[in-house]
Amino acid sequence: MVKVREDYALTPDGHIDVNGWIRKIQSQVHLDNLEQFRRACEKSAQIDFQAFREDRLWAPGASSFRTGIEMAQVLAELHMDQASLVAAILYRAVREERVSLAEIRQEFGDEIATLIDGVQQMAVISTIHHPLKGNVLGQSQGQLDNVRKMLVTMIDDVRVALIKLAERTCAIRAVKEVASDKRMRVAREVFDIYAPLAQRLGIGHIKWELEDLSFRYLHDTAYKKIAKLLDEKRLDRDSYVRDVLCTLEAALKAAGIKAELSGRAKHIYSIWRKMRRKGIDFSQVYDVRAVRVLVPDIRDCYGALGIVHGLWRHIPNEFDDYIASPKENGYQSLHTAVVGPDGKVMEVQIRTRKMHEEAELGVCAHWLYKGTDKGNRSTGYEAKINWLRQVLEWQEDLGDVSEVMGELNNDVTPDRVYVFTPEGHVVDLPESATPVDFAYRVHTEVGHACRGARVNGRIVPLTYSLKTGDQITILTSNKSAPSRDWLNPSLGYIHTSRARNRVAHWFKEQDRDRNIADGRAILEDEFTRLSLSGADFNAVAQKVKYREVDDLFAAIGAGDLKPAHVATVAQQMMEPRAEQPALKLRTPPRKGYDTASDIEIQGVGNLKTQVARCCKPLPGDPIGGYITMGRGVTVHRDDCMTFLHLKDHEPNRIIEVNWGGKAEAVYPVDIGIEAYDRSGLLRDITQVLSSSRCNVLAMNTHSNEDDNTASLTVTVEISSLEQLARLLAQIRGLPNIMDVRRNRR
Repeated sequence: MVKVREDYALTPDGHIDVNGWIRKIQSQVHLDNLEQFRRACEKSAQIDFQAFREDRLWAPGASSFRTGIEMAQVLAELHMDQASLVAAILYRAVREERVSLAEIRQEFGDEIATLIDGVQQMAVISTIHHPLKGNVLGQSQGQLDNVRKMLVTMIDDVRVALIKLAERTCAIRAVKEVASDKRMRVAREVFDIYAPLAQRLGIGHIKWELEDLSFRYLHDTAYKKIAKLLDEKRLDRDSYVRDVLCTLEAALKAAGIKAELSGRAKHIYSIWRKMRRKGIDFSQVYDVRAVRVLVPDIRDCYGALGIVHGLWRHIPNEFDDYIASPKENGYQSLHTAVVGPDGKVMEVQIRTRKMHEEAELGVCAHWLYKGTDKGNRSTGYEAKINWLRQVLEWQEDLGDVSEVMGELNNDVTPDRVYVFTPEGHVVDLPESATPVDFAYRVHTEVGHACRGARVNGRIVPLTYSLKTGDQITILTSNKSAPSRDWLNPSLGYIHTSRARNRVAHWFKEQDRDRNIADGRAILEDEFTRLSLSGADFNAVAQKVKYREVDDLFAAIGAGDLKPAHVATVAQQMMEPRAEQPALKLRTPPRKGYDTASDIEIQGVGNLKTQVARCCKPLPGDPIGGYITMGRGVTVHRDDCMTFLHLKDHEPNRIIEVNWGGKAEAVYPVDIGIEAYDRSGLLRDITQVLSSSRCNVLAMNTHSNEDDNTASLTVTVEISSLEQLARLLAQIRGLPNIMDVRRNRR
């Protein structure tokens, strides 16, 4: 449901009736200093009038004063304090440099000037957010510093974030009147950054408005279609909901439960998202017909739920208890879908009045800046501020702007599992998360010391996929050091970017001499297994842009550089190929595209492809594809932090891609395997070969009964050195394998 701007009462000469508006504000919030508030309105109006006379308006027909009072109105609905409202009224004049911050500080005090300055610092996020791609470009130190300023400001005083949300709310309401390119830029920024921020702070009605308005401009056709369907059914739906409310109200009253009942409007964007996520038609969206029940306490919530299920048959798998397991932003409620009168499905939400206030106002429901004491903040307020601190902590550890933006945009989705700590606390993780992911979610040091896990009282492998309801106990050792194998995606120890980043960060922080020694051993082992004898490490280091060979070893030892990539470069130096392969999707190609990198990229229909700027994959790197909104498929390295985050949170938009060409070249390679003989050894090896999609040309086996060992030589067709390296790693991971390496012919 899109909210429109409010019309303000006007004086006979056509100006805004400031006195009438102030009286309305006083009915919503307490004004400590009415004279200061009135003076702020007068100053903003005076500055605006002067700009009009001098023809210095920031846009045709624009009014800084009107924007200021509209921002203040949004904040008043959130029950913010007077300082926030005054800062909102004056913000636009300062931003447009019609009045200096020093003048505001002198006339209105440090608190208001600091708030305005904080909101201006938050505006830097617009300079690092791409208007079309919807992600962060580059990772320069200046950009990192800007994001840090934004986060630190929000943590020091969350009012700054709320004023910025109010400003963006006013901006998205007004974009209908501006040029289409600016309208799309504002809509994309609001959708990518500020709607998720409102979600994180639990401010429901701001989040819904920002989502609906930005969706209206980004997906005009879909928006109009759903709006039309809603409008066509509105009268029937309203009549139906009224009858349901009467029936339910009588049943609750008979049970002695005092309740407030109302119909609940469904937002257009949430309908569209549900239709896309579940692949259903508009008629199958259960909560288009929806009822909300507000009761005094939690006990009454479950009592009302029993009455609802007694009146109408509930639909299996359509019940969510967000009271027992709140959403990450603190949202609590009971959601159930039932088959109501006339066999029509409807949704019922049940919550306490306090939960409803939290859902609508979020962090603002706990606001305690109305006095001078800031030391008694409630737990709900602290939980939301702790999230902001956590984002800052991650960003400082990783130095990755895209990771921060990913966390800002990490909406709560159904594709998550909810597990319990030994103390009974609920922890939510992405699907396919492992005990290692859980350990790092609990605490970094717990992750580092993790050596095993017990799920529901049973020892499980560290690659076990957690399921909702599991209770996990992490088994730790005194040695706080992660395993380097955890960083190998093919082994399946880690599925979350947070855990992967923590492990990589640990290895980066270790002693350089140790990293050099580890890196040398790893690279020599990789070259030996791949039979790359005679390689000049110094020349290879120069080729991969490292000044000294020790820098190359240190990067491999710290996990910054993959040995398979170095091996590929070394092979190309020793055995140059005539041409590099082109990039193609595994789906049937139709048309080629030329990119800035001169790599021919195959597309599918009108769906073009492009190489990601964040990781810039080279031919031969392991890669994956991400289906973007309107820009085709973006191809990332499969260990790219941005790609791993997308894989965690949007798995349905990940597509498999590989390096290919007009005619993909394959080469016969002999692999030698030494193992302790056992039952099923040959079967396990052939399964690995089959899953790796390698064509087996020949296989010879020899068993030695004296020492119970087996020697195997397998000839397979390999298209790249990376494929060979992955195959050798998978075989080496099988039980009883002593050695596996490439044999030179």
